Amino acid sequence: MSAVIGLSQPGDGDWSNVQGSQYALLSERVFARVLLHVFGLVLVFSQLHSSVSWTVLGGWTALLIATIAHGAVIDRKLADASRRLFTRREYWGHAANQLAKGAVWGSLVAYAALTGNLTGAMIVWGVTALLVVTSSASRFSAPLGAIAFCGAIGLVSSIAFIISGAVVPAALAFVTALCGAGAAVETARISMTARVAQTGMDEKSQVVSFLLREYEDTDADWLFELDTGRRLRSVTPRLAFALSRELDEIEGASFIQLIAGDAWETGKFPPSLHVFADKLKRRESFSDLVVEVSIGGKRRWWELSGTAITAPDGSYAGFRGVGSDVTEQQESSAKIAYLARYDTLTSLPNRLMLTETLGAALRYAEKWRTRCAFLMIDLDRFKAVNDSLGHLVGDRMLSEVAKRLNSLMTENEMCGRLGGDEFAVVIRDAGDRSYVTKVAQSIIQHLSEPYQIDHHVLYVGASIGAAFGPRDGRTVEELMRNADLSLYRVKDEGGGQFHEYEPSLHATAEERRKLELSLRSALANNELFLNFQPVVNARSENLVSFEALVRWKNPDHGIVSPAKFIPLAEDTRLIVPIGQWVMQEACNEAATWPEYVKINVNVSPEQLLEPDFATTVVQALSRSGLTPSRLEIEVTESIFLRDADVARRALEQVMALGCSVALDDFGTGYSSLGYLRKLKFSTIKVDRSFVQGASQNSAESLAIINAVVAMAGSLGMTTTAEGVETAEEAAMIRDMGCDKIQGYHFGRPMPVEEVRAVFKRSETIRTA
Repeated sequence: MSAVIGLSQPGDGDWSNVQGSQYALLSERVFARVLLHVFGLVLVFSQLHSSVSWTVLGGWTALLIATIAHGAVIDRKLADASRRLFTRREYWGHAANQLAKGAVWGSLVAYAALTGNLTGAMIVWGVTALLVVTSSASRFSAPLGAIAFCGAIGLVSSIAFIISGAVVPAALAFVTALCGAGAAVETARISMTARVAQTGMDEKSQVVSFLLREYEDTDADWLFELDTGRRLRSVTPRLAFALSRELDEIEGASFIQLIAGDAWETGKFPPSLHVFADKLKRRESFSDLVVEVSIGGKRRWWELSGTAITAPDGSYAGFRGVGSDVTEQQESSAKIAYLARYDTLTSLPNRLMLTETLGAALRYAEKWRTRCAFLMIDLDRFKAVNDSLGHLVGDRMLSEVAKRLNSLMTENEMCGRLGGDEFAVVIRDAGDRSYVTKVAQSIIQHLSEPYQIDHHVLYVGASIGAAFGPRDGRTVEELMRNADLSLYRVKDEGGGQFHEYEPSLHATAEERRKLELSLRSALANNELFLNFQPVVNARSENLVSFEALVRWKNPDHGIVSPAKFIPLAEDTRLIVPIGQWVMQEACNEAATWPEYVKINVNVSPEQLLEPDFATTVVQALSRSGLTPSRLEIEVTESIFLRDADVARRALEQVMALGCSVALDDFGTGYSSLGYLRKLKFSTIKVDRSFVQGASQNSAESLAIINAVVAMAGSLGMTTTAEGVETAEEAAMIRDMGCDKIQGYHFGRPMPVEEVRAVFKRSETIRTA
């Protein structure tokens, strides 16, 4: 009885949930109850206006209307009580209003009876008897309020009738109120029983819907159910197959023990398994939780979703959930993560990981008031090895250099490859300068020892420039730039040495200043020109496009390598006007070619950050008359290193014109896999390092090329393999599914005259 009225907890159920669902029903009949009270008010007023003082009747009417209005407001506010926390304050507030309303009605009965107007008292009591009956029917979901209303009317009326000598009316008033309250409680008991049962059914329905939805949305492989002891029950054949066990073997067994494998004995669980166990322990629902498990002694990854089961009495009954094996996806993600931060040729950390590590070392140095160091390493005479023996031997030498360098590292250092023949070392704690000098000299000594590669005894040296943080720079970029300046100083002095950064590195700064000064006037002096390298169809070997490559010939500096003046142009923002010139010249030349030949133009990240980049492309196309579909913009992964959104918007504007966009040097420096979904590249260019690695049967390079080809195909993109130098490499790339090939085997970068000669020969052959 106490639970039905709401004075105590309903068994193991939640008081707020049960009472909230009951009191929410009050909002459904607010208007009817208000109308009934107004009807009673009108009836009483019409019968008593001549026998009761207008002052008393008016005051009573105002008080009654106030309590009716307040009660209607309370009932309206309870409309969402089933969907939120229903409080004790609301519960007692509703009961207080009903008590006040009953007392107001009873007060008029008492006034009439005590003033000798027994007829008027009986009329008012008749109206209140009607209200008592209707209250027990309409407020069955709030029995305490019905009891308060009926009790107040019955008590006040009975006392008044007894005082006035009307014993029979007093008894009738008391019995009527008692019956009304009893009827309300009994109706409430029946309603609550049905409500609790319905709540249980709804909860079970939600669990089933959750499981089915999870099963369909995640394409889960199997279902699982656990009891309160986290033991398996109702095991399905698919779950038994996933566990590599028999059904009767795992029914009732500990789920955690089954998926922990040997770790169950040692207690050294994977972190993800600890998280899963904690979720079960705390009875928390979980979704898409990736857990490392051990099945048959092999490491696997499962993706699990589940929710706690509630028994009919409201108690915890275990867990139900769905799961699937995502081992292949996890291994693929791990491979992609490795590719993002490690160099595929040397297996050393790449530029991205080096910059992240150096940033962490800088923060450590500033926190503990010590120093970190960045060593930039360049191999001496490596170009001679590459030119004389080829890139295959050069790449093997780089691998040997990486092994030697890595063998010298301790927990305080990390080495990596910046690109080409440049390596770097991050020293976390460089408070002792003599220690840094010792590390640098050891690196130079070990890297300068002879290499035995393909029956060749080869020698290279090493030059090292160093910068200390935060003394020589408080940012990663400043430290790397200053270490690079130190390296220039060493190279100028002949190499093979170690040099720390000094603010007075005049020689390098002067050379850079002169080169920059000459570059600023290169466009005005017509010193820049274009070379074009052909790109062919992998199957037919027919010409598909040419890549435009900018070259610089200066009277003072001679032919300046693009590897030297392009970075300088980017640092000084000269790349923007140079890039605009390249774009216009390339489009002008391509407009004279056959329509089936496209032009590929490289674009620097600095150009993409210009707000009018798309305008530059439009002007180049309109002035040259080149069709937009024949222009392909090539960008490198470095566009995603900073201001990625700005670069993406610029490329989307270009694609809207009808141009295509290619991702060059894929996988060599920065992770851009997330943007392959957001930006519709037309082509992914496989870097030559992967091609060379594949030609040496490198499993990693072969796997990466296959993955890139498959990924590009699934995304509707084509692939171009760079750096193909032999017929054997071309056949290998063709067999691996690449769409286009670029490299010395099909043509070196050539001046515009040779390009035109190619088309003339093709036209002559076609018309012959």
